[in-house]
Amino acid sequence: MKAIPVPTIAGAYLFQPTPHRDDRGFFSRTFDADVARSVGIEPETFVQDSVSRSYRGVLRGMHLRSGDGEAKLVRCSFGEVFDVVVDLRRESPTFRNREFFRLSGDTQESVYIPAGCAHGFQALSDIADVSYRIDRAHNPDEDVAIAYDDPELAIPWPLPAALVSARDSAAGSLAEALERLG
Repeated sequence: MKAIPVPTIAGAYLFQPTPHRDDRGFFSRTFDADVARSVGIEPETFVQDSVSRSYRGVLRGMHLRSGDGEAKLVRCSFGEVFDVVVDLRRESPTFRNREFFRLSGDTQESVYIPAGCAHGFQALSDIADVSYRIDRAHNPDEDVAIAYDDPELAIPWPLPAALVSARDSAAGSLAEALERLG
């Protein structure tokens, strides 16, 4: 497994495992504490693992947390997703930069998203399972959502949005989120 810096988002990394394939399928390490430590990520800081299942065209995001924020390690464990990260840390040299990834169960790549970055994805396969490793317990009072179709973000979603949650449909603009974040 190797950790590759994402140059457009300071502090973000793409973790690329080496799946071992044979006639039965594959075996892959999806997390390695030593590799995480080698790039300054302390594995002990992760306190929660979660998973979501989405169907083709479902769009989730754009989400982040106020206060201390929330760092995440995100992986598509089954299927394929178009994954988006937007740096909303005012002090960051990559403030307002966006990066797009195609994460898939075939590669088992993970993206480390630093606290203060917005995240969202769209399912590209009939079924897509996304696993999250999160560094803080959830506090709904800190949830911030940005409209997935905000013109300032101009995210090139590959499919029409088939289904969006009520929360994401009612999400405010990027400007409103930045104001709330301070």
